[in-house]
Amino acid sequence: MGVSKSLSGCTNTEEVLPYIEEHMIHIMTIYPKFRKRIKWLQDKHNSTFIQWLHFKVQSELNGEESNGVKFNTKAQDDVRTVKNSCVYLLTHTMQVASAKHKNLIVSNMSFYEVIQEIWDLNYQKFRIPVLRCDWIDNTLGLVVDELGFTLVDLSKIGHRNDQFVMASQVKQVFYVDDPMHRGWSVVLSMRNREYNDVIGDDVLGDIRIECEPFTRGIPNLDTFDNLVAEFGSENIREGCEDIWID
Repeated sequence: MGVSKSLSGCTNTEEVLPYIEEHMIHIMTIYPKFRKRIKWLQDKHNSTFIQWLHFKVQSELNGEESNGVKFNTKAQDDVRTVKNSCVYLLTHTMQVASAKHKNLIVSNMSFYEVIQEIWDLNYQKFRIPVLRCDWIDNTLGLVVDELGFTLVDLSKIGHRNDQFVMASQVKQVFYVDDPMHRGWSVVLSMRNREYNDVIGDDVLGDIRIECEPFTRGIPNLDTFDNLVAEFGSENIREGCEDIWID
């Protein structure tokens, strides 16, 4: 009876033994007439176990909840009103400050992405949700405008050789079309919420969110008193009631 090297290495791992037993039960359930034919069952197990284990450990999902946040794939978002497929990753990494500098520095670096697939890695005693994302190229598809808003071009995809990230590592953001710059989207961040879909309808949960400010980099504006001193009283109308705008 021949056994492939990949199967031999896999079945000699202690963590895989429960899966071997489960797969044998699975085969006997599908083929009840062969339950007593040990050699046939073993051959069937050898030829199908690797593929079965692949789909058993990795199950692909359309949605996932992690740290109080509901994530969806882009395909799922395309048929829904609420968008939950946009995420952001902040890393602490070594990078070159500019083209003129050759020395590496350690600093924070931001990555923005769109979730394409959600994989649920099930290790029986624990599970790990993993996101496969389209990462926006930081050089061609990411800018910060003069008002401090972060803009991304969702068509500029980079980092194709490193598409995966754990759901626990990212934060959720939203991309809103920029009316002033065609093809660019404004990044809006939000606070994580304690997601609890008790009644099985996540619509209410999706809209009950507390948003952070769009940007923290808006330039300082002159006070009203400074404006009056600069332009003089000729720009102020007298004899009328002030109108205060909140």
